[in-house]
Amino acid sequence: MTDQTIRTLVGSTQSETDRKQMLVDRLRASRIPDRELLDNIGLYLTRQTLSRINFMQMLYQMIVPVHGTIMEFGVRWGQNMALFSTLRGIHEPFNYNRKIVGFDTFEGFPSVAPEDGGSVQAGDYGVVENWKEELEDILGFHTQNAPIPHKKKHELVQGDATLTLPGYLKNHPETIVALAYFDFDIYKPTRDCLEAILPYLTKGSILAFDELNTEQFPGETIAVREVLGLSRYAIRRDPSNPLTSYLVIE
Repeated sequence: MTDQTIRTLVGSTQSETDRKQMLVDRLRASRIPDRELLDNIGLYLTRQTLSRINFMQMLYQMIVPVHGTIMEFGVRWGQNMALFSTLRGIHEPFNYNRKIVGFDTFEGFPSVAPEDGGSVQAGDYGVVENWKEELEDILGFHTQNAPIPHKKKHELVQGDATLTLPGYLKNHPETIVALAYFDFDIYKPTRDCLEAILPYLTKGSILAFDELNTEQFPGETIAVREVLGLSRYAIRRDPSNPLTSYLVIE
């Protein structure tokens, strides 16, 4: 799969897309020396990207006193996995027990249901070939760049999570879920995985969502409504981002 064949939904205007592409072009052609490029990556962060990073930082700070694992449902390129790894190194550098586990097909949506509406189709939001292996290398760097580098503190589980998550939980009965980040966008995997992790949550666990109350992805909200019920929890939003939200198990 090439970048030309990866289908995603775009909510930006053409002028916004063009401006973003100009920044991408400048990043790829940057004359900043390689040894200094990452130290100056803030030059190329958009408001939207920085807002997302700040949201992940807020979530992580909330779970520092909560024992358990971080699970991400819908990894895609893996930015959140890398952010969580880095945030662990900042906020609790010696907590090697804080494992970060990501679930994804790495091939886009395996299927869509009627609950998902008409905006998405199977195969959307894929990645390039062999991306999982490249992501493993990147996450390995973050492991080596933090204390206790000899312990691997992340895992990528490839496949349809409705099938792989039950197997993971069976093989890891010690699991407590401190944070579950849902970015599947679609109904069935969100519903099935949300149901599967309920017995593994504790008071203070956080469930976070990428597309609740989003017209293009109705399946995510339907799944949450069916499994949790919207009136049982206070669903909070990120004031700097129109889509991301979370709730705390109390």
